[in-house]
Amino acid sequence: MGSITFNHVYKRYKGEARPAVNDFHLSIEEGEFLVLVGPSGCGKSTTLRMLAGLEEISEGDLYIDDKYVNYLSPKDRDIAMVFQNYALYPNLSVYENIALGLKLRKTAKHDIELRVNRVARILEISHLLGRKPNQLSGGQKQRVALGRAIAREPQVFLMDEPLSNLDAKLRAQTRAEIIKLQSELKRTTVYVTHDQVEAMTMGTRIVVMKDGIIQQVAPPRELYDQPANLFVAGFIGSPQMNFIQGSVTREDGRFYFVNKRIKLPVPEHHYPGFNRDRNGISFIMGVRPEHALLKADTGREEEEGWVRCEVEMTEITGADSYVYVRLGEQTVIVRTDPDKLHRKDDKLLVSFAMNKVHFFEEQSGDSVSLKGDAQ
Repeated sequence: MGSITFNHVYKRYKGEARPAVNDFHLSIEEGEFLVLVGPSGCGKSTTLRMLAGLEEISEGDLYIDDKYVNYLSPKDRDIAMVFQNYALYPNLSVYENIALGLKLRKTAKHDIELRVNRVARILEISHLLGRKPNQLSGGQKQRVALGRAIAREPQVFLMDEPLSNLDAKLRAQTRAEIIKLQSELKRTTVYVTHDQVEAMTMGTRIVVMKDGIIQQVAPPRELYDQPANLFVAGFIGSPQMNFIQGSVTREDGRFYFVNKRIKLPVPEHHYPGFNRDRNGISFIMGVRPEHALLKADTGREEEEGWVRCEVEMTEITGADSYVYVRLGEQTVIVRTDPDKLHRKDDKLLVSFAMNKVHFFEEQSGDSVSLKGDAQ
């Protein structure tokens, strides 16, 4: 129970030039934890609200468990929603807030008591049941909001940026609790966030959106390792992927990525993505910070694959250091061992693990690497 199908769904607002959600086509499996992620205004919350019945669908079809729900009211969809602002009733106790939805559904008093107490034990808020919301911390309020949703025992949980009001430590803790809960309850969950770290750590699959359009749908690791385009590559990952502009040339049967400062051999597994008619066309090479390397500059002639650079700044995060180096007009971020100290203006050599880099067409932003893999 709890499968969801979006069949070419659109949302258009009067007076807007483009749809807020544009041809959203996706199937969500029963029990899946799906995360919608993207920048503000990308359409992810609008998509969630259409699923909840809080926004009308302009075009397309929506099914929950093969049941057509376009015109069903929210209360008839067997879903429960957790909001960013908790949406607790200040005049009701924690017990009453959790029980409210059950009372409205005419659930028997004995069953309400059993459900509320069970949920309180799961969320470790049994000692808070008699308190009012103004007596709770932000994390406690969020647990109550989760408890209210869980007590309903719906087919589908919908969560709209539920952790955004919490501090970093509490956010990480509550994130782990939601993952554990979803795993135990095995309920289909659709979760909206703008935080790509949240998306990567929580979802079994992630939908990356931009301007109302799905950019890519994939499990977290695939999304990180095989981004479909420049937007996904830059949005997923922290710090974000380095992008270096250049062109690809062919010499003696080999491809090279070149610009004013560098000439790097392209690995053979990328060759199918580069045709002869692309010779000299502009491309962008994407490199994750962990796939860039640094070593001391001895002053000798540059070795193949190594390029001179200067340190701009260093960020030490504890387990890692991120060194920002200047490569011509380009800044490149390199993840390094924090025990290796690099100071501003230090002269170094930088290289890249070419078997890990990505190539994108500059004009379209599409991945050349994935095109190569598919051929």
